[in-house]
Amino acid sequence: MWLIDRLVEQHIAEAQKNGDLDNLSGSGKKLQLDDDSHVPQVLRAAYRLMKNSGYLPPELEMRREAVELDQLLAGIDPQDHRYEQHVKRLLLLEVKLQQAGMSTTFLRGDYANQVNHRFSGDE
Repeated sequence: MWLIDRLVEQHIAEAQKNGDLDNLSGSGKKLQLDDDSHVPQVLRAAYRLMKNSGYLPPELEMRREAVELDQLLAGIDPQDHRYEQHVKRLLLLEVKLQQAGMSTTFLRGDYANQVNHRFSGDE
C-alpha cells in the first residue's frame, strides 16, 4: 500500500471514530458511480479530475455539442436561415466522432429524416 493510501485510510478511520462522517447528506443512499471502464486504468484519475473541473476529453465535448445541436434542430423550423448551418455543423461533428471511433447512433432523431430529405434534392 502506498504512503498516500495509508494516510487517507488513517484520516478516514479517525473521522469515523470521531463521528465526523455521521449524518452526511446522502448517507445510506446508493452511490451514483460513473462508468469509466472505457478509460484506460492509468488515465482514469486524470479523466475524473478533468471531468470534476468541468473539462471533457475532445471526443466527449464533440458528443455533448452534437447532442445540443440535435435538440436545437428539433425545435427549429427547417425554413429558418440558421437551420442549414446547424445541420452542417452537426454532420461535421458526426464525421469527426466516427473518425474518433465513437458511435453516432444517438444522432438518429427526427432531424435525420429531414436532413436526408433536404440533401437528397427531393424538396
